[in-house]
Amino acid sequence: MKQVQILQELFVLLIHYHLMEGDSNVDEIRIGLEKKLDAMVLHELYEKSKTASTEAEREKFRKEYLDRKGIPDSFRW
Repeated sequence: MKQVQILQELFVLLIHYHLMEGDSNVDEIRIGLEKKLDAMVLHELYEKSKTASTEAEREKFRKEYLDRKGIPDSFRW
């Protein structure tokens, strides 16, 4: 299983939420985890766009990566 790094601030918020049962930072935790998940998905798509076994698969993952990044079609190669 891969390891995932998160910001120290997010880690502290998670500790407070789980150990001290503080519900005041739920939105911040949700936003931080969503950002991390988005970054992980982008990284995986980029990795697949470089290492997929066929050219068609690489192109499919490259297009999905660029779509998620918000790169306009006119700016792509």
